[in-house]
Amino acid sequence: MADARFWDRLADRYAKRPIDDPAAYEATLERVRAHLTADDRALEIGCGTGSTAILLAPSVATYHATDISPRMIGIAEAKPEAVALPHLSFAVAEGVPDEPGPWDAVLAFNTLHLLDDLPAALAQIHARLRPGGRLISKTPCLSDLSVFVRLLVPAMRLAGLAPPVTFVDSKGLERAVASAGFRIVETGDYPARRAQRLIVAVRD
Repeated sequence: MADARFWDRLADRYAKRPIDDPAAYEATLERVRAHLTADDRALEIGCGTGSTAILLAPSVATYHATDISPRMIGIAEAKPEAVALPHLSFAVAEGVPDEPGPWDAVLAFNTLHLLDDLPAALAQIHARLRPGGRLISKTPCLSDLSVFVRLLVPAMRLAGLAPPVTFVDSKGLERAVASAGFRIVETGDYPARRAQRLIVAVRD
């Protein structure tokens, strides 16, 4: 995962950037909410500036969102919508945080492909969930994209314009989740053309 300084530099621009595909984003939120309950304790890793956390927090009892970037977290905490949600909290943390659990749901949006060791991270998430708890993730599956994109990303990385990423296809990602001890109950791509894989998986 890129260090905090990389994300701190992007934070202000990231906060102002409009959502690329609002319809796909809303479809994702709809599917995520279908797997949350009002009694859930939810942990989000890699929350960025907190926009998704703010929209999902009303669906659960408590929502704790973390990110490696202090600047991202600072922006999230300052948002009036976040201040108005007393059961929503933010903290600076790297990767899968060692937060008190167990959790009912761990959420990771556009995050799993940025982790240094995906199998280890999935094992950590599994350990932090209660039996029956859910991993809900949405991940760019870069190996499913065009050759141009697969060549562009390493070039951007060399130029310092992109973080280190793990290239994985959707089937490989699902195998990794299953190998970590999860039972996958739903998958989908939102949007399909960009291979943004939503996976909902249960710790039995």
